Amino acid sequence: MEYTNFGNTGLRVSRVGLGCGGHSRLGLSSGSESVARGVVKHALDLGINFYDTARIYGTEHVVGDVLFGERQHCVFSTKTLVLDREGDFIAPDKIISSLEKSLSRLRTDYIDIFNLHGVRPKELEFCLQNYIEPLLKEVDKGKIRYLGVTELFEEDTSHIMLEKALEQEVFDSVMVGFNMLNPSARKKIFPICSERKVGTQVMFAVRRALSDYDRINKVIDNLAEQNEIDKDSIDQGNPMGFIAENRDIGSIVEAAYRFCSREFGVDLVLVGTGSKDHLSKNVDAVNSAALPTEICERLDALFGEVSSVSGD
Repeated sequence: MEYTNFGNTGLRVSRVGLGCGGHSRLGLSSGSESVARGVVKHALDLGINFYDTARIYGTEHVVGDVLFGERQHCVFSTKTLVLDREGDFIAPDKIISSLEKSLSRLRTDYIDIFNLHGVRPKELEFCLQNYIEPLLKEVDKGKIRYLGVTELFEEDTSHIMLEKALEQEVFDSVMVGFNMLNPSARKKIFPICSERKVGTQVMFAVRRALSDYDRINKVIDNLAEQNEIDKDSIDQGNPMGFIAENRDIGSIVEAAYRFCSREFGVDLVLVGTGSKDHLSKNVDAVNSAALPTEICERLDALFGEVSSVSGD
């Protein structure tokens, strides 16, 4: 496993972070807590020390139980939503209550990174005015080490919220969507984070459009119809064939992880799974060498200006 400095936090993190949400929720989506515990234990055995979860995922207790004896060697990142089920902002005291519940479930007395989760551009100002001050008090108490914010990439594919959030210089960490189909964070987010030493967690490295040929073909067709990519530059029958046919690349999924992990400004790439074997393959991909230059150039020519899709 490779490790790197996480922004200016002083945290030394694995280049692979275990994402404990997503479709699998470590395996809990299929109702198997033993599988979920096995995945977390396997992540630890592979050298992963960064674990990203959230109360809404329902996996905090698994992470806390499995890693209780390894807490000092691990980095815990968890989150709170800023809206309730009715779409109203959660009161600041409820945000702190969410923190307390996360501390209990994770069986720890501090959270390394506490994130405001899935913040939309129109919600950011309220969050800054109402949540930062009470959260900083929890930082002073030692219950939080660093503050983070995550974008709602499915809706905010061009990173409007994160661009505004980074202007404030209050967040130590951002979770940002980035992948081969939408590399817009390369120009909009990573340079700012690198300059200001803000830690970066990459999500959406691989979603449905990069793990299903039918889905990826539909996404590319739509991008071509909208003139976001050049129709004449793609193979209509096999638009990603230049990756699949390259002998140095095992699969499009492998290429997707390699694409993200070697990007300047990326500290770690989150991978989510309910399978130990799948996790091992993803870790191998993230830790692999950068993609061949000719592949990177082709990807940039095709998708370098795309900012309208998430890859889901």
